[in-house]
Formats: sequence, structure tokens, C-alpha cells
Amino acid sequence: MSALQEISPNVRNMKQIQYVVLFKRANQIKEELRQNVIKPYKELIDVCWGDPHKGGVKPLTFVRQVLAACLYPQLVDSNKLPVDVRQRARTLLKGCEGGSVGSYTATPGIPEIVHRISEFITRRDGGTPSHPENIYISPGSQWALQNVLNILVDREASPKTGVLTPLPCYSTSVMSMVGLGAVAVPYSLCEERGWELRVEELHRALESAKGVCKPVALYVINPGNPTSQVQSRKSMQEVIRFVSEKRLFLLADEVYQDCVYGEKSEFVSYKKVLAEMGPPLSDTVELASFHSASKGLMGECGLRGGYVELVNLDPTIMKYIYTLFSTSSCAPVSGQFALDLLVNPPQPADPSYPLYQKETQCIRSTLAHNVKRVFEVLNSLPGVSCQPLQGGAYAFPRMHLPPKAIQKAKEMGMQPDLYYCMRLLEEAGVLVIPGCDYGLKEGNHHIRFCIIVQKDIMEELLSRLTSFHTQFMKDFS
Repeated sequence: MSALQEISPNVRNMKQIQYVVLFKRANQIKEELRQNVIKPYKELIDVCWGDPHKGGVKPLTFVRQVLAACLYPQLVDSNKLPVDVRQRARTLLKGCEGGSVGSYTATPGIPEIVHRISEFITRRDGGTPSHPENIYISPGSQWALQNVLNILVDREASPKTGVLTPLPCYSTSVMSMVGLGAVAVPYSLCEERGWELRVEELHRALESAKGVCKPVALYVINPGNPTSQVQSRKSMQEVIRFVSEKRLFLLADEVYQDCVYGEKSEFVSYKKVLAEMGPPLSDTVELASFHSASKGLMGECGLRGGYVELVNLDPTIMKYIYTLFSTSSCAPVSGQFALDLLVNPPQPADPSYPLYQKETQCIRSTLAHNVKRVFEVLNSLPGVSCQPLQGGAYAFPRMHLPPKAIQKAKEMGMQPDLYYCMRLLEEAGVLVIPGCDYGLKEGNHHIRFCIIVQKDIMEELLSRLTSFHTQFMKDFS
């Protein structure tokens, strides 16, 4: 028997992601450019991930200074760093065993940091209490999501466990569910209404699961990924009533909460809305809310720091949560520090505040510029339509591709939007992700790209995309 036959059937059921072929070719192109192979462009623009630093956004000085002092404690006693930076480093190191970032921490995270996260949540939610014992720091929000799913998903159940997931949906989340033996039950977001989440669609999705699986949870992403929509308070209230009525666990992916830029958009956490609705809902609806240092203005993707706050879980279940998180000992300490800096940034009286304020405002103004330009340019292109961008890190335009292009893609054995992305990569040197990796309906073609990048990179991207798309449409008209 070969080793391949020993692989879990659940892992085998994980959908192959289409963009792998794009990544392989992108790496080849980078090597060709290094070897001075002549192409229509001098460098590749890679905007496939929500990675601000990859897109030229500079790390926040305060964050990097504190991390530097924590990693090299001799800086704490020098005059090379501002007073508040050195004080923060001392405070963080004091919470580490032996005063070192190289030590293990408690399973949920360094207690003082967990406490400060709890205080941040309470401030964010207008005084709604947050309890440190309900918070777990993890190596990124997706890792925490997988652990909560581990509790919810019964691998031996018949029918299988189901999780209602948005369509389109961040592909890694769906892969986590399927890999654990769950069935992802899609509910469609309404593109024509700005990717709105409609409760009647949740009812339809739940009905569609009958005879296929037993749904136990509803997964929402707000602000959206890849769709960039921001849910209204009214929509969130409808979702909460729905999960209460159907006895579903609510999984709220809220990692882009700091990136909201739509004119009439405002981020409100599911926990806050749940608390505002009062008993019995506020005492009974089970909720897991996820946040991360990877996303938003900090953009520290590589440090791997996220957290989950658990609401209204039975104490018995919380014991199992502790056991599951214990399997990885603790989250990376550098990621825990990044979270502390995210939830407790410099204050107006601190020496580091003016520069911190200047840098974060610069990122916000760059994002505002990019949002405006992306929306204008995309909607000016023939066969392209993009809904208003409200929050998050991505544009997700719909590509109305000509029949001849769709036929050519079939001949090449590719999904049409993958074929489009491959041509865009080859001819214009722009790496984006095809919509087919987000579980879209048949006949709907999209591309996704990150918009938290430097202005000059965005302008170059839009210029290349415009030229390529115009020629592509002519070729297949």
C-alpha cells in the first residue's frame, strides 16, 4: 500500500487551489527577470495576498522599535530609542519567563497581554465587558478558527457536520473546514447590492443542507474577504436572531476591523451588537470573534499573532478549548507582543505618538486614494464591474469575459478567470488571484487583488491592467 492511500479522506477532499499554477509561473518569471530576460516589464507586481509590507507599506516605527528592544534587551538601557519605547519593552519582557522572548508562555498567552486585549475589546465595544479568561492568543486568526472548528466538527458523525459559509469565501477557511471533515454549506452574498448578506439566503442555505449534513455553525467575514463589504447593524441583528433560532454557533472573522473606509460604513463588532440586543440573546448566543495583527494598518503578517474571544460557551467546552490550544504550547511571543502594540498603541502624551499618528494617517490616506482610483479605473474598463469598496484589503471586480475567451480557457483546461490571470501575469507582470478559488457560481468570473499598497505601485498596477485588459478584450471580441 502506498503512503498516498494512507492520507485522510478529509484531506483528499480539500479542493485544489487554482492559483498554485500562477505562483509557480510567477517564481519562474522572477528568475527570468533576474537573468535579464527581455519582457514588457522590469519587475513583477505581486498583489495576490493582503500583505501590506509586500506592497511597499512601511512597518510602523513604534512597533519595530519596541520589538527590536525586546529581541535585543541591551537597547532598553540605551538612549537610542524613545523613553516610551523602552518602557513598553521593559513591561513586555517583565511578562516573559526569564525576561526573554525565547521562553514559553501560558497557553492562552502572556496574562498581562491577554488582560490588555480584554480592555481593548471593552473600549471598542463601548463598555461591553470582556473577560480575559475567554481570550486565547494564537499563531494567527486562521489557526484559532481551526481550533474552534475542531470542537464543533464531529468527524464520525453521519450525516457530516456542516458550516454555513459565505459565497465567495476566503479559500483557506473553507479548506480548514473540509480538512476537518465538515461540509461547507454556501450562502451567496448579493453582489448587485454591494455583496450584502441577506437572511433569506441563510434560510435557503440551511434548507439546502437537509439530507447532506447537519449545520452547527455560521461563518461570517466582516469586513468581507474577498468582497470588501461592511455589514450594517441591522444585517448583524438579523444574523444573530437567525443563529439563535436555528441553534447555530456564530464564527465572526473580524480581522479587517481597522480597515473601514466606505463613506457610510462603520465597523461594529458582533459582540457589541449581541450585547445591545439584550437577554435572552446576549446570554445564549455562542460566539467566537477573531482578530489579528496581520491585517489592517499594522500589517505584521509574518509575526503570526491573532486572538479569539469566546462568548457564552459552557465551562465544560472551555476546558476542551484550553486542551486544544495547549497542543501548540503557546503562540509566538513576537506575535503576542505585536498584538499588545495593536490594542494599546502610543497615546497623545507619549513621545512616540506624533510619529505614530503621522505614519498611520499616511497609510489611511494612501488607502483612501487607492480605493477611489481602483473604483474609478475598474468601472471604466469594458466588461468590468466593481462594487463600492467599503472595508478590508481587497478589490474583487467582476470580469464579463467574451465568449471566445471563455472557449479558449476551456481549450487550455482552465477556468476562465484563471486563464485571464495567467495572461495578465505573463503579458503585464501582475499577479492576482482568480475568483474561481473563492467558490463562485458557474459563469461568474472575478479577480482579487490587495489595495493596501504604495500609491505608485497601485498606479503602475492600474496602468498595466488597463493596457492589458483593453488588448485582451480586442483579441477576443
